[in-house]
Amino acid sequence: MSASRFVSLQDLGALQKELNRQRREAEERAEREAAQRRLQEREAKLFELSIGTVVKLPPTERVMLHLPRPEPEARQRVMDDQAVLRQALSDDFDVDSLLETDETLSFRRPEISPEVVRKLRRGHWALQGQIDLHGLRRDQAREALGTFIHDSARRGMRCVRVVHGKGNGSPGREPVLKTRVRRWLVQKQEVLAFVQARPSDGGAGALMVLLSGS
Repeated sequence: MSASRFVSLQDLGALQKELNRQRREAEERAEREAAQRRLQEREAKLFELSIGTVVKLPPTERVMLHLPRPEPEARQRVMDDQAVLRQALSDDFDVDSLLETDETLSFRRPEISPEVVRKLRRGHWALQGQIDLHGLRRDQAREALGTFIHDSARRGMRCVRVVHGKGNGSPGREPVLKTRVRRWLVQKQEVLAFVQARPSDGGAGALMVLLSGS
């Protein structure tokens, strides 16, 4: 017998062993799968016996809508905002000592330079929003102003206008709301400065307010 024939017989023997091993593994896998199916069938039978006869529901024309999940709510921020809005603005706050003694009684925080007030008076910042308090009672005006200033600052606005009127319709033609608005604005931490509006922006009946932004 030649060497090449001997090697060929060895290869055939190894191949036969490998085929036998693969067949045994396939048979074992098939047995395991069959046992798993029998177990599932027994469990299904037990389930049917435990709940009784099952009747399939008739088809309907209804369409199941998959609505998007609501956006997560920043609860802490909402609570903080509500706390800020609950802070009462006092009518008795002494504002006279904080106002600049110029012709318009402007206001600025200590860290704000006079140049900022001059720029605000000249219209350096673009107007981004306004609130008109005409016709509102004192409590309504105070709440509306507080909410407006807080929301405007949170939205990143820098310059807004507050229209309070000239008091021509008030008893004795006294600008009661005008005085209170100044007092309320000074108490809002978002307010950096304010000046009387230019004639084209409302004059003595409005204020231009600079905010800290978000």
